Amino acid sequence: LVFFFSVFNRKTGEPPLINGWIPYLGKALIFRKDAYKFLLDQQKKFGDIFTVHIAGRYITFIMDPFQYVYVIRNSKQLEFHEFANKMASKTFDYPALSKGKFPELKENLHRIYQYLQGKPLDIISDHMMKNLQDIFEWKCSQATDWETEKMYKFCCSVMFEASFVTLYGRVPAADGHKVISEIRDKFIKFDASFPYLAANIPIELLGATKKVRKELIHHFLLQNMTKWLGGSKVVQARQDIFEKYELLGDYDKAAHHFAFLWASVGNTIPATFWAMYYLLRHPEALAAVRDEIDHLLQSTGQKRGPTYNIHLTREQLDNLVYLESALNESLRMCSSSMNIRISQEDFVLKLEGNQEVVLRKGDWIALYPQILHMDPEVYEDPKEYKFDRYIENGKKKTTFYKAGRKLKYFLMPFGSGISMCPGRFLAMNEMKMFLFILLSHFDVELAENKAVRLDNSRMGLGILLPDVDIAFRYKLRS
Repeated sequence: LVFFFSVFNRKTGEPPLINGWIPYLGKALIFRKDAYKFLLDQQKKFGDIFTVHIAGRYITFIMDPFQYVYVIRNSKQLEFHEFANKMASKTFDYPALSKGKFPELKENLHRIYQYLQGKPLDIISDHMMKNLQDIFEWKCSQATDWETEKMYKFCCSVMFEASFVTLYGRVPAADGHKVISEIRDKFIKFDASFPYLAANIPIELLGATKKVRKELIHHFLLQNMTKWLGGSKVVQARQDIFEKYELLGDYDKAAHHFAFLWASVGNTIPATFWAMYYLLRHPEALAAVRDEIDHLLQSTGQKRGPTYNIHLTREQLDNLVYLESALNESLRMCSSSMNIRISQEDFVLKLEGNQEVVLRKGDWIALYPQILHMDPEVYEDPKEYKFDRYIENGKKKTTFYKAGRKLKYFLMPFGSGISMCPGRFLAMNEMKMFLFILLSHFDVELAENKAVRLDNSRMGLGILLPDVDIAFRYKLRS
């Protein structure tokens, strides 16, 4: 009977173990149902550091945000990339990036992220802005009277096509929009299975997912990609690197391209939905953001409307403090990423206040920022959407406190340290530009009065999806 007790005796210095009574699964089912509530309950019982047995893994959670820095800075002993590469190769069906078979491939691919920063980021953002305006014009320029659509479907349609064309280029066929929407429909089917693939469930058990994944990868074979016009430098640089590895087959290269597409839109689409949804639910937020947008257009002598091309510099985008604050607030409320590190050796993690955590090789360490994002000590009324939460005296607010102490980390939708999303600057720009065009060109309002809640099936994997879609309506601003 002792075997089934939830907390075992541990070695000196090891955190208490919450084991569960189901062999192998441990606490996986209750964690998957509501990780946020489960972790808060364990924190009340066991304090800020405890280990949970979840589906064969022993995961040590660090709940105190002041301790995050000690996990993040120990990147040598606490590794992330190997875990991420294994998960991605299995999910997207390309061979693991082993150093023996593909020397320096991982490092070469990582270096390419320079194309998503600095001056190259300005270039790709300019292309994204133009593509978003083209798609909005194609989709919405006839909306002289109210048009009604489902909001998530709308965000998905616009953001997927704009991202696809910006990264991979235009499909030159007369029915280019149709081709991309067919790819998008397959993408949505694959994406629905993503949480199960991430949880290591064999793809053979997931219905048509394997067939859909194969069809999606096929779109990215070289003979198809060479037909697309005006692709980005970041994708071209990835292609050039893949060509140097003879052991990487055509299908493997295509699978890498598909994985990059998923990384580009898998979280950006739901994040765009939530940003738009919360603005439309809060008229004072919508009015403040729209005033800021209109003021920028007036001050730069640009006209709004689908027939005018708007150009924004990065500095102008960055100075839209109400837009950025509203976006950050929706990210705070809808992000649920788990920042994972894996101990590379038997190791004593030294924390603030002379605390130590004894780790075994292969143990997982996890930070769960949603706990921080919803902490009433850090964010007053954390369940309420406050569009100006990240503004102080008309400027960006970057100082947040807990127990009277300033926090280094207070908003973490894109991960942390070595696991921080390399495309985060582009993602923020894309979402700002989407909202900028939407609100400058159109009157927009909700067409249904129903609550949309977070769907917890992606807890720990990034941005949560809505549990239902909701109708909204739009028409051209006069």
